[in-house]
Amino acid sequence: MRFHSSVLLSACLASLSNAYTAHETKPTATIHGGVVIGTTTSLPSASAVVNKFLGVPFAAPPTRFSPPEDYEKWTHPRNTSSRKPACIQEFAFTQPVLNLTLSLFNTPAPEESEDCLYLNVFAPSTPAPKGGRAVMFWIYGGGLYFGDSSIAPYDGSHFAAYEDVIVVAANYRTNVFGFPSAPSLPLNENNLGFLDQRKALEWVQRNIHAFGGDTSKVTIFGESAGSFSVDALLTSFSANSTPPFRAAIMESGQLSYRGSPNVGKPYPDSTPSWNALVTALNCTAEQSSNESELDCVRAAPASSIKAILESDFLYFFPKQDNKTLFSNIAERRKSGSIARIPILSGTNADEGRFIVYSQNNLTAYLQQALGEGLTEEIVEAVEKQYPVGSEEYPTQYDALAAIDTDISFQCGAALVANDTAEIGTPSWRYLYNASFPNTEGFPDSRAYHSSEIYSVFSTYPAANSTAAQRELSSFMRGTWASFAKEPEAGPGWRAIDAKKKGAANVAVFTAEQPQKVKMMTQSEVDARCAFWQDILAGDY
Repeated sequence: MRFHSSVLLSACLASLSNAYTAHETKPTATIHGGVVIGTTTSLPSASAVVNKFLGVPFAAPPTRFSPPEDYEKWTHPRNTSSRKPACIQEFAFTQPVLNLTLSLFNTPAPEESEDCLYLNVFAPSTPAPKGGRAVMFWIYGGGLYFGDSSIAPYDGSHFAAYEDVIVVAANYRTNVFGFPSAPSLPLNENNLGFLDQRKALEWVQRNIHAFGGDTSKVTIFGESAGSFSVDALLTSFSANSTPPFRAAIMESGQLSYRGSPNVGKPYPDSTPSWNALVTALNCTAEQSSNESELDCVRAAPASSIKAILESDFLYFFPKQDNKTLFSNIAERRKSGSIARIPILSGTNADEGRFIVYSQNNLTAYLQQALGEGLTEEIVEAVEKQYPVGSEEYPTQYDALAAIDTDISFQCGAALVANDTAEIGTPSWRYLYNASFPNTEGFPDSRAYHSSEIYSVFSTYPAANSTAAQRELSSFMRGTWASFAKEPEAGPGWRAIDAKKKGAANVAVFTAEQPQKVKMMTQSEVDARCAFWQDILAGDY
C-alpha cells in the first residue's frame, strides 16, 4: 500500500505533536543530577494535582558494606515515574510473627536489590508560596531488618494534595547490608543505614527547591525503627549545630530508653552474627585463604546472604559510633547537649498486640525482656499488676500485649517527651486509640503497632471505610502537616510543661470523636510506668 507524501508528512507531524503534548503533561524538575520526569495523580476534591517523582537516585549504587557515595549526573532526562527496588529485606522471626509481618509489610513482595538508594517525592503541582513549602521527610520502620519506602501505606499523595506540603520518602539499607558489625570495618562505617538516611537528607537540602520546597522547613518523621532513626538523628547533632531539619515527629519508637524505661540500654553486639555469617558462607580464614573475610562476604551473592540471615535467625544492630548513634543518648538529651528541635511524639494504645502476637507465656516473655534480673518475686508482682482472667486481661496474651505496650513503647516515650520539655525544647505528646475493620492486621488487633500509619497518610483501603475513619484520618494528617508548617506553634494542644506535669497534655485520637482530641493526663496514660521503673531500678 502506498501513501501520498503529504498524508505521510501530516501523519508524522501529528505523531510528533501528540508525543510532545504527552511529554509536556508530565511534570519535570531540574535537580543536581539532571532533569527528572515524573507522573501525576489526582485525588477527589483536591485543589492541586500531585506531582510524583518515584525512584530518584540520592546516591550511587552502593558498594556492599561501604558508605553511600554521590551519584553520577545524567545527560538525558531521567524517567522517574515508577518505583525502584527495595533494599535487601530480612524476615527472620518466629513463624507466627513472620507470617503476620509478611502480610502487613511485604504484600505484594517488592523487587529487592542492593542498588536501592532511591527516594520518592510527592509535591503539589500548583506554584509554591513565597519561600517554598514545608517538607516532610519520612523514615520507614521494620526493626532495622526490613523496610521499603514505596509500599502503598507510605504514599504521600494525600499530604501533597490536601495539606500543601511535600513528602520525601527514601530507602535505606537494613540488616547486615545496613549494619554489618564487621570487625575489619572502621567504627564510623558500620551504621550504613543511618548514613544512607543522612545522605538522603543531604539530597533534600541540595534539591528540594526544584520541587517547590524550602530547605529551612524540613520535618523528619518516622515510625518504629524509623522513629528509632529520628531519635538517633535528634541526639547526634550538638546544641550549637544546625541540623538539616527543624522539627521531628516520632511514632511508636525511640532509642533513648530502648526496649524499656532503662536509661542507656545499648543494642546487643552483633559481631557473633557476623561471625556466624562468615562461617556459613565459607569465608573464614581457614575456609578462604585467598581473600579476607570482608572481601569474601562482599563477593557472595546477596540471595545467599539473605537466605542465611533468615534461616539462621541472624540479627544485626547499630553500633555506638558517636557520629550517627551516640552512647547514652538519654543523658545527651537531659543535659541539653543536643540541638533544640521541637518534637511531636506518641504511641498506640495496643502496640504489643502485634509484637507479642500468639505468645502466651508470661515467664518466658519476662525472661527475654529482663534477662538475669528476673526473680519469682518480680513475676508475682507483674501478675498482680496485669491479672490474667480479669475483665481487662481475659487471656495471657492480653496481659503480655499490655506489658509489652508499657515497657517497650509507652513508658520510654513518656520519658523522651518529658526530657525534651525539661530542657526547654517544645514537646507535644499523643496517644492513638482507634481501630477499623478494613485496616485490622489480625483478629482483635485494636490499635496495634503501625496501625496509625493508615490514618496519618490516609492510605487506608477505600473499600469499607467509614465516615469516622475518613474524618479521623483527615484530622491526623492535617495535624501532622500543621506541625510541620509551624513546629513552634505546635499541633494544636497543650505542650508538655515541666512545671505542670499534672496537666492534661496527652492528646488522644479516637474513632468516637474523630475531629478533635481527648486530653488526658500523663498519670492516666502512664499509670504503670512507675511500677516498671521500680523493677528496673532493682527495688523488687
